[in-house]
Amino acid sequence: MNTENNTQGQKALDPQLMAILCCPETKQEVTLLDQVLLEKLNEKIATGELHNKGGSVVKEKLDGGLIRADQIMVYPIRDGIPVLLIEEGISVKGLF
Repeated sequence: MNTENNTQGQKALDPQLMAILCCPETKQEVTLLDQVLLEKLNEKIATGELHNKGGSVVKEKLDGGLIRADQIMVYPIRDGIPVLLIEEGISVKGLF
Protein backbone atom coordinates (compact mmCIF):
# COMPACT_ATOMS: atom_id res chain seq x y z
CA MET A 1 0.00 0.00 0.00
CA ASN A 2 1.29 3.42 -0.88
CA THR A 3 1.91 5.54 2.18
CA GLU A 4 3.78 8.46 0.59
CA ASN A 5 0.86 10.66 -0.46
CA ASN A 6 -1.66 9.45 2.07
CA THR A 7 -2.25 12.50 4.21
CA GLN A 8 -5.02 13.93 2.05
CA GLY A 9 -7.98 14.10 4.40
CA GLN A 10 -5.96 13.17 7.46
CA LYS A 11 -3.44 15.25 9.34
CA ALA A 12 0.21 14.28 9.03
CA LEU A 13 1.83 13.22 12.26
CA ASP A 14 5.13 14.73 13.32
CA PRO A 15 7.98 12.83 11.61
CA GLN A 16 9.85 12.52 14.92
CA LEU A 17 6.78 10.95 16.51
CA MET A 18 6.32 8.59 13.55
CA ALA A 19 9.95 7.47 13.92
CA ILE A 20 9.30 6.10 17.41
CA LEU A 21 5.79 4.69 16.99
CA CYS A 22 5.34 0.95 16.58
CA CYS A 23 2.69 -1.72 16.90
CA PRO A 24 2.12 -2.35 20.62
CA GLU A 25 1.67 -6.08 19.99
CA THR A 26 4.44 -7.02 17.53
CA LYS A 27 6.69 -3.94 17.70
CA GLN A 28 6.58 -3.68 13.89
CA GLU A 29 6.90 -0.27 12.26
CA VAL A 30 3.65 1.58 11.50
CA THR A 31 2.98 4.05 8.69
CA LEU A 32 0.08 6.32 7.84
CA LEU A 33 -2.86 4.54 6.26
CA ASP A 34 -3.56 5.50 2.66
CA GLN A 35 -6.73 7.44 1.88
CA VAL A 36 -8.34 4.66 -0.18
CA LEU A 37 -8.18 2.09 2.62
CA LEU A 38 -9.26 4.73 5.16
CA GLU A 39 -12.40 5.40 3.13
CA LYS A 40 -13.13 1.66 2.79
CA LEU A 41 -12.78 1.17 6.56
CA ASN A 42 -15.08 4.13 7.24
CA GLU A 43 -17.67 2.62 4.88
CA LYS A 44 -17.58 -0.62 6.89
CA ILE A 45 -17.86 1.37 10.14
CA ALA A 46 -20.95 3.16 8.79
CA THR A 47 -22.65 -0.19 8.16
CA GLY A 48 -21.64 -1.65 11.54
CA GLU A 49 -19.49 -4.37 9.95
CA LEU A 50 -16.16 -3.55 11.55
CA HIS A 51 -14.89 -4.95 14.87
CA ASN A 52 -11.68 -4.21 16.71
CA LYS A 53 -9.35 -6.80 18.20
CA GLY A 54 -11.17 -6.47 21.52
CA GLY A 55 -14.35 -7.70 19.81
CA SER A 56 -16.25 -4.40 20.00
CA VAL A 57 -18.04 -2.91 17.02
CA VAL A 58 -16.14 0.15 15.81
CA LYS A 59 -18.69 2.97 15.92
CA GLU A 60 -16.60 6.11 15.41
CA LYS A 61 -15.42 7.09 11.95
CA LEU A 62 -11.61 7.09 11.72
CA ASP A 63 -9.84 10.41 11.18
CA GLY A 64 -6.83 8.43 10.01
CA GLY A 65 -4.96 5.30 10.83
CA LEU A 66 -1.58 3.69 11.28
CA ILE A 67 -1.05 0.43 9.45
CA ARG A 68 1.41 -2.19 10.66
CA ALA A 69 4.32 -3.13 8.37
CA ASP A 70 2.77 -6.54 7.61
CA GLN A 71 -0.38 -4.73 6.36
CA ILE A 72 -2.65 -6.78 8.69
CA MET A 73 -3.53 -4.43 11.56
CA VAL A 74 -4.65 -0.79 11.60
CA TYR A 75 -4.61 1.44 14.68
CA PRO A 76 -7.04 4.38 14.63
CA ILE A 77 -6.12 8.04 14.76
CA ARG A 78 -8.79 10.04 16.57
CA ASP A 79 -8.62 13.81 16.97
CA GLY A 80 -5.02 13.68 15.71
CA ILE A 81 -3.98 11.18 18.39
CA PRO A 82 -2.83 7.65 17.48
CA VAL A 83 -4.67 5.06 19.59
CA LEU A 84 -2.01 2.37 19.98
CA LEU A 85 -3.85 -0.05 22.23
CA ILE A 86 -3.86 -3.72 21.23
CA GLU A 87 -7.61 -4.09 21.74
CA GLU A 88 -8.31 -1.04 19.54
CA GLY A 89 -6.45 -2.54 16.58
CA ILE A 90 -8.56 -3.33 13.51
CA SER A 91 -7.59 -6.34 11.45
CA VAL A 92 -7.77 -5.69 7.71
CA LYS A 93 -6.68 -9.19 6.74
CA GLY A 94 -9.23 -10.57 4.30
CA LEU A 95 -11.45 -7.47 4.41
CA PHE A 96 -10.70 -6.26 0.90
